[in-house]
Amino acid sequence: MGRGDSKGVQETRRLRSNFEPGTTRWAVRRSQWRALGLSDAEMERPKIAVVNSSSQLSVCFSHLDELSKVVQQAVREAGGLPFEIRTVAPSDFITNAGRQGRYLLPSRDLIVNDIEVAVEGALLDGMICLASCDKTAPAHLMAAGRLNIPTVVVIGGYQGYGTCGGEPCDIEDVFESVGGVATGNISLEQLRAMTDVAVDGPGVCSGLGTANTMHIMCEALGMAIPGSAPVRAGSARMSEAARQAGARIVAMVEENLRPREVLTPSAFENAVMVLLAISGSINAVRHLQGVAVEAEVDVKIHELLEKYADEIPLLCRIRPAGPGRVYQLEQHGGTRAVMKRLVSKLHTDALSVTGMTVGGVLEELEVVPDDGFVKTVENPAAPGPSLAILRGSLAPEGAIVKMGAFSTDEARFSGRARVFGSQEEALAALERGSIHDGDVLVLRGLGPKGGPGVASASWFTAALSGTELSGKVAIVTDGQLSGLNKGLAVGQVMPEAAEGGPLALVQDGDAIVIDFESRSLDLGVSPEELERRRDEWLPPEPTPERGWLSVYQQVVQPMSMGAVLGPRD
Repeated sequence: MGRGDSKGVQETRRLRSNFEPGTTRWAVRRSQWRALGLSDAEMERPKIAVVNSSSQLSVCFSHLDELSKVVQQAVREAGGLPFEIRTVAPSDFITNAGRQGRYLLPSRDLIVNDIEVAVEGALLDGMICLASCDKTAPAHLMAAGRLNIPTVVVIGGYQGYGTCGGEPCDIEDVFESVGGVATGNISLEQLRAMTDVAVDGPGVCSGLGTANTMHIMCEALGMAIPGSAPVRAGSARMSEAARQAGARIVAMVEENLRPREVLTPSAFENAVMVLLAISGSINAVRHLQGVAVEAEVDVKIHELLEKYADEIPLLCRIRPAGPGRVYQLEQHGGTRAVMKRLVSKLHTDALSVTGMTVGGVLEELEVVPDDGFVKTVENPAAPGPSLAILRGSLAPEGAIVKMGAFSTDEARFSGRARVFGSQEEALAALERGSIHDGDVLVLRGLGPKGGPGVASASWFTAALSGTELSGKVAIVTDGQLSGLNKGLAVGQVMPEAAEGGPLALVQDGDAIVIDFESRSLDLGVSPEELERRRDEWLPPEPTPERGWLSVYQQVVQPMSMGAVLGPRD
């Protein structure tokens, strides 16, 4: 359903992709496209970019070529002309092998710029983006916000998993078990057996990590077909949503329904409420901020999280914040079911790519299965906050902790700092047995500028959760955490160490206090001592290497701005 009479719009509005006959750009384009076998009639149709991050490097993307075919056929049947556009395809569990994971966050912005060059350079009329692993969905939303041409995000779906030793085994279990090998809790043979069965089919990690969280955020923002997230990769439901998107994008071009009509402040507030209700990945915060910056929407996601943290309870416990699984959320109504439970809180007048409001979309979902998987606001799985912003002398601009990823009866955690400049240093300390109960493990200098490119702290965090130290130590970092990480891990500490944030001034043995009630993160060092250390601190030298990471380091904005690219003050 659209916003109005699209036929009248089509008759009076000229497509930007249709050039004046006789001009240079008309002549050279027609020559190229005639050679592709296109007719003059086809060249007059709405021209739709099908953005496909297909890759045979990772199962996250291995099925997207077939999904692209479904979308392209639907676009043709709706009267459009599809053009497949290829981009880089970063997979967190494949692309993180090089440079300690530093390529991962910069790959998000590489995709955004890749899309801009291909789509804006060719002046196409609309986009369908096939979202899969962690960085593609936010990149697609960011590109939609920047280019502001009609766009629908199609969800690529999650993978299946197997069993090992009679127990369910997925990639999250593998991720956490590496530390057990390092400390001798499990054997290499046991880990090898787990890797044989952990992934059953294409798609993203089956837990509620960053990929599935961002898929859900696409729908919560109104940028995906309602009912399309989460979804099993390769399923009939995934293909049907793709067909609907292919048909819808042509109508959106005719209606001139653009992303900035959907990506409003109300839409971001809705997304933050859904994020809290599912205890999604903390990485969604920086990604949502990046989308807001690109769409030029004046919202601060950290402040929205603080605003709604206590108001929005946890409605479903999904790994790593509970025993539930993503496939169960799909079975119980997915994003729409969560939003239906939250309808009294949401901005129901926010628009979706269907042309309907959120209220209209949710009215079509009459009943949420009442078997307790998706709880109600009145009878939640747990009170809020599921995610919390911590502020204090160690994080004056904020840091994020996933409350449901660890269990404690204490209102605070305090300990002595152990400072590491990389997760490799921390892993070596873990293997030596030199990490002890009560330590606060500070992994710093790993942020967007310092990495450069947000070096990984997630392998160490996962390895730690597979040892007897889990729950007895805390991690504080400006580096990359995974949405699948468990344990007391405080991430996205701002400002990052390389920007001169207090994290850069921490020394071994300093007292650090994490207070959950006051939502604070403090360094137990006097202001005078901190000032002395600041006077002695020298900013790190820029990376001497050439290449993408060097370029990224020079133009990346702070994490508080979503770590998007742009001029620095």
